[in-house]
Amino acid sequence: MVKALFKSLLQKTGKSYELDPRIPDSLILRSLWIRFVMLSRGLFKLRRKVFLGSGTVIWNKSNFSFGRNVTIERQVRLDGYASQKISLGHNCKIGAYSHLTCTSHFSKYGKGLTMGDNSAIGDYTHFGASGGIEIGNDVIMGSYISFHSENHVFGNPDKLIREQGVTSKGIKIGNNVWVGAKVTFLDGSTIGNNTVVAAGAVVNGTFPDNVVIGGVPAKILKTIG
Repeated sequence: MVKALFKSLLQKTGKSYELDPRIPDSLILRSLWIRFVMLSRGLFKLRRKVFLGSGTVIWNKSNFSFGRNVTIERQVRLDGYASQKISLGHNCKIGAYSHLTCTSHFSKYGKGLTMGDNSAIGDYTHFGASGGIEIGNDVIMGSYISFHSENHVFGNPDKLIREQGVTSKGIKIGNNVWVGAKVTFLDGSTIGNNTVVAAGAVVNGTFPDNVVIGGVPAKILKTIG
């Protein structure tokens, strides 16, 4: 009975995987209760059907666009002060203890973050979204991912680096991408569709569709298919 109910709820959210028959009903009931509490919190704090973890703070809520079944885990900090809407698509998830910063300095209003449908990122993620971060659909990401969508200019040796300004090319990730844990994306990075980024990579530059990349700095390791 419990498993049938849970499977029905999964199907309504567009998920079709089969439950492992060894999963006890008590674990499913615990998960459903946690989701109920998170949804209640989202309705109370955001007036929207968002699954919101305990201790999570969202600044400038009016600048957020939430799809269906968005999950924001506990102790997340989201800065919504940006020139564009912060958009989280259907079935998006942001892991616990993550941090979104859109405007890092008052000299330049930040651009923001967009996440497509069915994309999820793990715990302890840092979104440095001053220059803009675009994440496509069906992107799965591990924990401790960091995005740095600005880069300091340092070409003038006669001037302090902090006084030379920044570049803001932004970061773009395509559709159907798997990003391993502890990957760092630098300003100007572009990842194609159907791509895998190996754990621990430092990504800088443009990469095509259907490749596996990894290393410091990241390079193409092989093609897919």
